[in-house]
Amino acid sequence: MESRSKKLSTEERRHSRATEGELLSNMTMSQKFSVNSLIQYGYHFAFTRGSEHGTLAVLLCGNSVATVDEQGEINTSPGLSLRPYN
Repeated sequence: MESRSKKLSTEERRHSRATEGELLSNMTMSQKFSVNSLIQYGYHFAFTRGSEHGTLAVLLCGNSVATVDEQGEINTSPGLSLRPYN
Protein backbone atom coordinates (compact mmCIF):
# COMPACT_ATOMS: atom_id res chain seq x y z
CA MET A 1 0.00 0.00 0.00
CA GLU A 2 1.39 3.38 -0.99
CA SER A 3 1.58 6.00 1.75
CA ARG A 4 0.65 9.58 0.95
CA SER A 5 2.71 12.45 2.27
CA LYS A 6 0.78 15.08 4.20
CA LYS A 7 3.10 17.81 2.96
CA LEU A 8 1.63 20.26 0.50
CA SER A 9 3.16 20.55 -2.93
CA THR A 10 5.04 23.73 -3.81
CA GLU A 11 2.11 24.86 -5.95
CA GLU A 12 -0.38 24.24 -3.12
CA ARG A 13 1.77 26.16 -0.62
CA ARG A 14 2.09 29.14 -2.95
CA HIS A 15 -1.68 29.50 -3.26
CA SER A 16 -2.60 28.96 0.38
CA ARG A 17 -2.26 31.55 3.13
CA ALA A 18 -1.07 30.48 6.56
CA THR A 19 -2.49 32.28 9.56
CA GLU A 20 -0.18 34.49 11.59
CA GLY A 21 -0.42 31.97 14.42
CA GLU A 22 0.76 29.17 12.14
CA LEU A 23 3.68 31.29 10.97
CA LEU A 24 4.65 32.25 14.51
CA SER A 25 4.58 28.63 15.69
CA ASN A 26 7.59 27.86 13.46
CA MET A 27 9.76 30.65 14.91
CA THR A 28 12.12 30.96 17.85
CA MET A 29 11.36 33.31 20.73
CA SER A 30 14.12 35.67 19.48
CA GLN A 31 12.47 35.81 16.06
CA LYS A 32 9.08 36.53 17.60
CA PHE A 33 10.45 39.53 19.52
CA SER A 34 12.21 40.93 16.43
CA VAL A 35 9.17 40.39 14.21
CA ASN A 36 7.01 42.22 16.76
CA SER A 37 9.47 45.14 16.72
CA LEU A 38 9.27 45.40 12.92
CA ILE A 39 5.47 45.25 13.01
CA GLN A 40 5.52 48.30 15.29
CA TYR A 41 7.37 50.14 12.48
CA GLY A 42 4.71 49.31 9.89
CA TYR A 43 5.96 45.99 8.49
CA HIS A 44 3.55 43.09 8.05
CA PHE A 45 4.44 39.45 8.39
CA ALA A 46 4.42 37.87 4.91
CA PHE A 47 5.78 34.32 5.24
CA THR A 48 8.54 32.11 6.57
CA ARG A 49 11.17 30.46 4.41
CA GLY A 50 13.04 27.34 5.45
CA SER A 51 16.68 26.95 4.48
CA GLU A 52 19.74 24.94 5.50
CA HIS A 53 20.37 27.71 8.06
CA GLY A 54 16.92 27.40 9.67
CA THR A 55 13.68 29.34 9.41
CA LEU A 56 13.77 32.88 8.04
CA ALA A 57 10.83 35.23 8.72
CA VAL A 58 10.06 37.62 5.85
CA LEU A 59 8.24 40.91 6.45
CA LEU A 60 7.11 43.61 4.01
CA CYS A 61 6.52 47.34 4.32
CA GLY A 62 5.55 48.88 0.99
CA ASN A 63 8.44 48.02 -1.32
CA SER A 64 10.80 47.28 1.58
CA VAL A 65 11.66 43.73 2.63
CA ALA A 66 13.12 42.68 5.97
CA THR A 67 14.13 39.26 7.23
CA VAL A 68 14.64 37.89 10.72
CA ASP A 69 16.87 34.84 11.26
CA GLU A 70 16.56 32.28 14.06
CA GLN A 71 18.82 34.35 16.34
CA GLY A 72 16.48 37.33 15.97
CA GLU A 73 18.89 39.30 13.76
CA ILE A 74 17.03 41.78 11.53
CA ASN A 75 18.24 42.36 7.97
CA THR A 76 16.54 45.28 6.19
CA SER A 77 18.55 44.73 2.99
CA PRO A 78 18.32 40.97 2.45
CA GLY A 79 18.52 41.00 -1.36
CA LEU A 80 15.62 38.57 -1.75
CA SER A 81 13.78 38.30 -5.05
CA LEU A 82 10.06 37.97 -4.42
CA ARG A 83 7.39 36.90 -6.86
CA PRO A 84 4.43 39.27 -7.07
CA TYR A 85 1.38 38.07 -5.18
CA ASN A 86 -2.06 39.43 -4.47
